Amino acid sequence: MIRVAVAEDQAMMLGALSALLRIEPDIEVVAQARNGREALDVVRAHDPDVLLTDIEMPELTGLEVAAELRREKARTRVIILTTFARPGYLRRALEAGASGYILKDAPSERLAHAVRRVHAGLRVVDPELAQEAWSEADPLTDRERQVLRLGEEGLSGAEIALRLALSEGTVRNYLSEAISKLGAGNRVEAARIARQKGWL
Repeated sequence: MIRVAVAEDQAMMLGALSALLRIEPDIEVVAQARNGREALDVVRAHDPDVLLTDIEMPELTGLEVAAELRREKARTRVIILTTFARPGYLRRALEAGASGYILKDAPSERLAHAVRRVHAGLRVVDPELAQEAWSEADPLTDRERQVLRLGEEGLSGAEIALRLALSEGTVRNYLSEAISKLGAGNRVEAARIARQKGWL
């Protein structure tokens, strides 16, 4: 049996994904999580073969979960399941150690197929998206991305500085760098461009 944990913050989607996998005779859903922090907890507690996770979740994103599991040298292999057909997300997912990246609008039979392939040590990625992912590099550093994401949420420079334990001047520098790299006029436009390309 392939033991799978599913992480998805939308209850209906979480139930549907789990139900789809449970139909398969060789797949067992051993745990579910509603946010990124829970996803890490269930992987540590249940040691599944595969974690199927959304990208955008509360607490931690699916990308952050994948990166943390890689740091911990967890044996669980990660598949990112997402609505975002953005090359930047795919590139970041692979760099974070994910073994699969599939879109939520893919045919349902592709889900079980992806789980089996990833469990077998293979990688599962849409070929067209994979080719596109390496055509344009993400110019942002992790810290610039973090600051820009908080700016997008509406936090002021002082609030970002407090949240990240940085000085306001350092926050201004990170925002300025991100805006400049993205050729944007301000932080809102920079966040929009980065989000559109899957870099945020």
